[in-house]
Amino acid sequence: MSAATTPTTGYRPERTLPVRVELVRQLKRRRTQVAFALVALLPVILWAAFQLSSDGPPTGSLNLVDLAKGSATNFSVFALFASAGFLLVVVVALFFGDTVAAEASWSSLRYLLAAPIPRARLLRQKAVVAALLSLAALLLLPVVALIVGSLAYGTGDLVSPTGESLGFATAAGRVLLGALYIAVNLSWVAGLAILLSVSTDAPLGAVGGAVMASIVSQILDQITALDNLRNYLPTHYGTAWSALLSQQVDWGDMTRGVFSAITYAAVFGALAAWRFSRKDITS
Repeated sequence: MSAATTPTTGYRPERTLPVRVELVRQLKRRRTQVAFALVALLPVILWAAFQLSSDGPPTGSLNLVDLAKGSATNFSVFALFASAGFLLVVVVALFFGDTVAAEASWSSLRYLLAAPIPRARLLRQKAVVAALLSLAALLLLPVVALIVGSLAYGTGDLVSPTGESLGFATAAGRVLLGALYIAVNLSWVAGLAILLSVSTDAPLGAVGGAVMASIVSQILDQITALDNLRNYLPTHYGTAWSALLSQQVDWGDMTRGVFSAITYAAVFGALAAWRFSRKDITS
């Protein structure tokens, strides 16, 4: 066989930038370690705040704050409600918004592409690693909350504000399922963050832009004058996982929330791939 027809065995695009290599790189970064530390510390901080706070006068009604000390699962539910609207949004936006923009800010993006790593593969591998880190962080919160809550308040039944109760094992599963729903629901934040990440060389701009979009959407969702238009906001079904606290789960809003989030994520992800494939890389 001549040299002209000898197959090239050295370079294989499908083997460039393995997920394992990129995952190790990201785990070694200080921002990853700080993000996981903050998520893990939140239940401890909440427990300390409960310990330091004094009991107020009885209000005659039940709410999540009153019930948080009732059991480990109640404590975990409170931790999710307290963090889902902002902290977890920041975590997802951080992992996705920082992924490409950080390489550009370090002037290392062009060297990665010169390796050569195909642009589509580079973006996909970084998105996969960001998704793994985000999912791990979002599941870490309820797991730590269940552990802290079990030690502090015991493994009693979960009691919802409506008075329904669930056994510990069932309730713990519902809490973890709620965290999974939040992870899927925040996929729109991931898609927007990575779109901004390939559009700017400033990681803070990509992360902040995604977080700001979430805040604006949450504010608009409180304006009742918008009526049915609110159903199309990406954050409208953000708390739909609360249906899991009932004995009979109504999956309607959660199904709509999953569909809405995935649709937004697909649109933003497609735009990110299109933008990155045509972007002039100078940094």
